[in-house]
Amino acid sequence: MTAPPETIPGKAALLGIRYDASSSFQQGPAEAPTRIREALWSPAGNPWTEAGVDLGAGLLCDEGDLTPEPGDQGRREIEAAVDRILTAGRAPLVLGGDHSVTYPVVRAVRRHYPQLSVLHFDAHPDLYDSFEGDPFSHACPFARVMEEGLADRLVQVGVRTMNPHQREQAGRYRVEVLEMKDWRDDVRPSFDTPVYLSFDLDVLEPGLAPGVSHREPGGLTVRQALRVIQSFEGRLIGADLVEFNPLRDPSGLTASVAAKIVKELAARLLTEPSC
Repeated sequence: MTAPPETIPGKAALLGIRYDASSSFQQGPAEAPTRIREALWSPAGNPWTEAGVDLGAGLLCDEGDLTPEPGDQGRREIEAAVDRILTAGRAPLVLGGDHSVTYPVVRAVRRHYPQLSVLHFDAHPDLYDSFEGDPFSHACPFARVMEEGLADRLVQVGVRTMNPHQREQAGRYRVEVLEMKDWRDDVRPSFDTPVYLSFDLDVLEPGLAPGVSHREPGGLTVRQALRVIQSFEGRLIGADLVEFNPLRDPSGLTASVAAKIVKELAARLLTEPSC
């Protein structure tokens, strides 16, 4: 029998960011943190992860929710909240919110990690220089991350909506893009630096997680995504889950999928070595 992994209580902290003002099509992701927590702690399931970690044993801190205003002040508020978590020696596990929140989160993370890679799950590369006149749109966070030098390496998994502008951007910033048309089940990214993981739920096949604003058929299964999360080589030091839209999830299916992803991210964060 395999021994349960060693965990450090309080090593990871949940932070909800109730923000969707930078969404380009439909709002709704601001309601996601509440729905994810409900599914995470629902008596319909249990708090044990596949790694053998009992999240019900008080291992996760919960920093509550932010409701930032649009604009620079809101981004500074997000950055400061994540900085406080990291300064306390905890790993942030952020519940979005639309994908624009990732940029200020990574700004905070980079101050604590002079070497940093980003592993990004998404149907979309989110590399627009500006979208609909907004350089801070949820379609732009990784352009901001890379132009500011916040990540030494950006690896994108599950993309299936590349256009000429985003291909040009990927080339400019040397982004490693694994498009779904080239997917193999033995994909196992490897990193020599600490890793921040950003998970957009629309990376999944929309029939498995329909509660997203931008449904794009041809995505990953839940199991394929979990396999990468559980097996990539590198030290995970923070993560977010974004773009869940409860307004498009009347059955609650997507909330359950989001909670499952959060559970396995939490398990990895809680069992990673400290240094």
